[in-house]
Amino acid sequence: MWRLVPNGATAQTSPARLLSQINKRTGLSWYFRQQYRVRRLGGQSLDAEIGRDILLFQVRIHGRGGQGVVSAAEMLSVAAFLEGDHAQAFPSFGSERMGAPVVAFCRIDTKEIRSREPVMMPDALIVQDPTLLHQVELFSGLDTRGYLLINTARSYADLGLGDYVTKFPPHHLCTVAATEWALEFVGRPLPNAALLGAFAAVTHRLKLESVQAAIREKFPGEVGEKNAAAAAKAYDTIRTN
Repeated sequence: MWRLVPNGATAQTSPARLLSQINKRTGLSWYFRQQYRVRRLGGQSLDAEIGRDILLFQVRIHGRGGQGVVSAAEMLSVAAFLEGDHAQAFPSFGSERMGAPVVAFCRIDTKEIRSREPVMMPDALIVQDPTLLHQVELFSGLDTRGYLLINTARSYADLGLGDYVTKFPPHHLCTVAATEWALEFVGRPLPNAALLGAFAAVTHRLKLESVQAAIREKFPGEVGEKNAAAAAKAYDTIRTN
């Protein structure tokens, strides 16, 4: 027997019904798992065992053509696949136009994903180009229990988002100097790899090793190693702060 404690109420359930009860009570997004404490009767936490297996996780990535927005979504999906999940990645249109706003999507689930619609209610929002912040409706559909990662060395207050981000849990927010780390490690202003490392650190949805393996698969050889190093730099910086 297992104990499921939703929002302070205690219930008894069998292992076979545990995940279905969490899914039924929490809706459609993986991050609602944070509302629950699932423990063995002996007190051992099950969060690490089942937290990643409960619900669909959806990511929306905003950037500009030439920044590797679509590649970022593809690498996320490959990383999820390497961990045994089902995943899909696709852009909002057929190809990237240099400098034009680009949106790409990634879905991760433990079962087959049937939806092919754009992600309207993301669990995580990644912004690769901060110049888009006040030009398009980037935050549409993002619940305040979701995750927000922005490629910038500036604070949310400096970006004009100080009031907006007060609605989010602090550990769901992350500004990442991804372009600076890309220049340092890769020699080009391509922030996607560093942002994926930050994504792994903040959301805990994927392991850094899986992200790095996906990066190396996308960019074989020295380029892949440099991008993997940028991802590790972002991951380690966030995890130690």
